[in-house]
Amino acid sequence: MTLPRRLRAAGAACLSALFLIACGDGGEPQPESSGKPRVALIMKSLANEFFINMAAGARAHQAEHADRYELIVNGIKNESDLAQQVALVEQMMASQVDVIVIAPADSQGLLPVARRAVEQGIVVVNIDNRFDEKALATMDLRIPFVGPDNREGAYRVGLALAETLEPGDEVAIIGGIPSAFNARQRAAGFRDAMAEAGIAVVTEQAADWEQAKAATVAAAILNENPALDALLCANDSMALGAVAAVRQAGRRGGVSVVGFDNISAARGLIAGGDMFATAEQYGHQLAVFGIEYALQVLEEGTDPADRKTPVDVITAAQL
Repeated sequence: MTLPRRLRAAGAACLSALFLIACGDGGEPQPESSGKPRVALIMKSLANEFFINMAAGARAHQAEHADRYELIVNGIKNESDLAQQVALVEQMMASQVDVIVIAPADSQGLLPVARRAVEQGIVVVNIDNRFDEKALATMDLRIPFVGPDNREGAYRVGLALAETLEPGDEVAIIGGIPSAFNARQRAAGFRDAMAEAGIAVVTEQAADWEQAKAATVAAAILNENPALDALLCANDSMALGAVAAVRQAGRRGGVSVVGFDNISAARGLIAGGDMFATAEQYGHQLAVFGIEYALQVLEEGTDPADRKTPVDVITAAQL
């Protein structure tokens, strides 16, 4: 792997070296580089509490290690804005960052620009949503993934739910963006758990990670399946929408809801009995895990490899 240039021209203009949150609209003029490695964190929707927490964790980590690296924090306006995320990567390439840590909006659509970044000598580390492994192989591209096993996490949440159900009970899955690897893996994990428990998955529909869309999808599912026992949602934002639909349908207490991410709103619903469980993937540290590994690759010339991070099931008993 070609390592990036560590020293930049003293007069080169750059984007933020410290705590800029950009949404693809550009930024204010920034100071010259200090010569320390410059790390760009590129996330998905900054409207999602999960990514707000991720950004906060990264900023706190940089503040504690200000002598080691500089940080630029970027995010897009919604989960599916692929074009904006591509533009952010291109901006970071133009500003000659040393590292890009990215939670891609799409598992394949970001790969061409990610490859250009690697070819430029930037260390690229993938977090949250794994790049498509077959596409990586086809492109002869090695980008390490640092994050949890989404299938395992969803499987464990599903098993916890299954302990409250009976064989033959009916559930539905509300998934994320179908092209996203983590969406597919979480849905697969839910299916694994339901099959093992003998519980029927009557339908599986996408709500693209969005709360409002999930509320609409869940309402239709509830209307079409009067015997439904649970809604398994691939993230907590969609679980919030599902809870709203369950309440609107007058089926609170009769239809369980699970999610994935352990955002504060979900914890509140679990404590109040409106949600049964979620998966904690330590989102506030997820970017930190990626940044630390990327800096190791940068400093030591480490051959990049995937790294698995923890995931745990959260129910009322764990609150």
